[in-house]
Amino acid sequence: MAFVVSEIPDTEGAGGYHHGHLRDTLLRYGIELARSGGPEAVSIRAVQRLARVSNAAAYRHYADRYALLQAISDHASRCMADAMTDAIDAAGEGDTPADAARARFRASGAAYLNFALTEPGLFAIAFLTDLPSKDPANPRPGARNAAGLGPFQLLQRCVDELEATGALSTETKPFTDIAAWSAVHGLAVLINHGPLAQLPQAARHSAINRLLQIIEDGLETAARHGDSVAPPTSPGGRQTRAGR
Repeated sequence: MAFVVSEIPDTEGAGGYHHGHLRDTLLRYGIELARSGGPEAVSIRAVQRLARVSNAAAYRHYADRYALLQAISDHASRCMADAMTDAIDAAGEGDTPADAARARFRASGAAYLNFALTEPGLFAIAFLTDLPSKDPANPRPGARNAAGLGPFQLLQRCVDELEATGALSTETKPFTDIAAWSAVHGLAVLINHGPLAQLPQAARHSAINRLLQIIEDGLETAARHGDSVAPPTSPGGRQTRAGR
């Protein structure tokens, strides 16, 4: 699958892991554990056993479970950003710049949901709140794509493009990125871990399409009527990027 490391080192037989690459080997096993069982399945002991190395050897590369979880979380965020980038790039140009911006905005949301529902374990660990440095507007370097952007930053860039092409007015822009993110993230959580978990596949697709359409319709309505809100501020009183 394009979202994750495609090959896990062969630890069978003599030699185990390739000398000098134990950190990567432990990370790859951690990624596979996260994919199959979410954050709860990940531990230093579990990856140490899979890699067939001593506990002490594993701890030389990851000081504790949270250090390993952080590395997996960075990987998951980077994979999501890559998937969103591919979808945005494939969205096409559209008849007008505004149409193209709308298509890329929709593609970013669809890719976000597709990743979340295809890789629920990685999605959960990407947003694990127990980890430090989880500022979505300033992700850790390891959590960014090749262009230096994380998932939320990609969404913000799409919102910027909506404004630049006239598909979204400056007055209606504040909170748009947060509102759109809340919508797609909320649906993903409801399906993966909430009351919509038993929703049939066809109904999931319909719900996703309807949600994305509602977001688009809301943007168009706000643009026509000039609805606006006060620029958001952070708890420290600083204006957020969405309000700048």
